[in-house]
Amino acid sequence: MKNIIITTAAAMLVTLVIATVCYENANDGIEALNQKETAQKQALKESEQRMKEQEKRLQPIHPNENNKKIGYSLQNDKLQITFDKGKKWGAAPIEREDLFAGEYNGDKQELIPQSFVLTEKLAAFLYGTGENGAVQQIMLTLSTDKGKTWHDSVITEKIQGVRFRKVAFLDEKFGYVIISGDRTMSQEYSTAFVTQDGGKNWKHINNPNVTRLISDGGFIDEKTGFMSYGTINPEAPDLYVTQDGGETWQPSKVEIPEKYDKIFVTAEVPVKKEKYLAMDVNQGPNGDYLGGEVKGRFISADNGKTWQFEKEVQPDEI
Repeated sequence: MKNIIITTAAAMLVTLVIATVCYENANDGIEALNQKETAQKQALKESEQRMKEQEKRLQPIHPNENNKKIGYSLQNDKLQITFDKGKKWGAAPIEREDLFAGEYNGDKQELIPQSFVLTEKLAAFLYGTGENGAVQQIMLTLSTDKGKTWHDSVITEKIQGVRFRKVAFLDEKFGYVIISGDRTMSQEYSTAFVTQDGGKNWKHINNPNVTRLISDGGFIDEKTGFMSYGTINPEAPDLYVTQDGGETWQPSKVEIPEKYDKIFVTAEVPVKKEKYLAMDVNQGPNGDYLGGEVKGRFISADNGKTWQFEKEVQPDEI
């Protein structure tokens, strides 16, 4: 009898040990599953957070396709610039809406073409202050140290509804700004300003007294500049040249071959070549000759007073 009791007790003890081990193993399994589930949830949360951060990360727009290090962004309603492919950003002290002040109906996800300069040595942005449609002050904010410090200068104290705007620098000192405004139908006021001290101070120069809508303009050196007019149904180039820094202007004669009459109608800003000037004349907004993208190349041997046709220029040659 005693042996039976001992045997039974031993069997019960073994059973209890086995049950305890199984229970602990089961708990360990549940705990492992819970830890795995928690880890998966944490990984998912971190992945979602990374995606949100990626969406918020600034995506640079590169104004110069040959230098992808330099770019800007208008995300988060701020103008920010980068010089290292977006690794570091600096904010320009300009309200985003002021960059599009005046008469502008284009894409506001990018800056207005020609309204800014962004290079390794210079960041400069034209903008207007005041309510759209009202008299506005045109300003230029620039930096020569990659956005560490900024300088503000007044281009003009007042202009009604700025439309065309362009800023450019030929070197560290000489630059120009061309603007237009106060448009009524196909007429407007346009004028130019120059700087000799890197954009700190600006001088208002004379203009050709033409009221047609300006299409482009610019200087190729401190003395020689051009203003090109006609954006609504142009039939021939309407180009003016100054050879004395804007003191006086005169019509520039562009000799259009009969074959291209009313085809090449809008002059672009000339460029300097070794012994002459070269200028492309495009087909305007309604051109359809060979698809509308072909331009006429003209050359001048008298610094822009007269122009002779040289050749057609295909889109991939421009």
